Amino acid sequence: MKKSCLLIYLLTIIIGCSKEKKQTYADEVEAYQYELNVFYSDKKTSPLKKEDLKNFKQLDFFSTNKNYRIVAAFERTPNEPSFEMQTSTDRLPIYTQYGIATFNIEGKELSLRIYQAQESVLEPDYDGHLFLPFNDLTNGNETYDAGRYIDLKIPETDTIVIDFNKSYNPYCAYNERYSCPIPPIENNLDVEIKAGVLAFGKH
Repeated sequence: MKKSCLLIYLLTIIIGCSKEKKQTYADEVEAYQYELNVFYSDKKTSPLKKEDLKNFKQLDFFSTNKNYRIVAAFERTPNEPSFEMQTSTDRLPIYTQYGIATFNIEGKELSLRIYQAQESVLEPDYDGHLFLPFNDLTNGNETYDAGRYIDLKIPETDTIVIDFNKSYNPYCAYNERYSCPIPPIENNLDVEIKAGVLAFGKH
């Protein structure tokens, strides 16, 4: 009797698990956007000005488009010298080009330089963290005029996933008191990237 009850119990768990909804890519992006909105809603973490935070509901995003989740060829560039990246202030953080990602969008072969902040190398919480700042032809219209960012991890293979649906604005898009890296000219894309976060307060 005990064995029968145990078998029924296990079958119930298995059936219940099989009925659970599998997370789709849209669900993944929605979860990312939700976490970003929570971060911006919290006065302890939000870069928003007090007057903007008071009325803040959520950030605006392009509709999720899986075509903007790119699996790019990735070439490491281990001998690149460190350099001072320009920012919106006179601060000059030290970065190193870690590699070059090459991919296709709208039939065009494009490339982006991917960087590693030297300070992140010394911080365990940012171990393996890479930084991708970029500009595209939506700048100043649908998106922030000084570009957007994507956070990445060092890949284990010769490809890297660049998900433009998870691109976000520099803090400077919300508050001028911050100092934000300006995407190097090498990362200007001659296409519209209609994915990720939109310009703040324009939609």
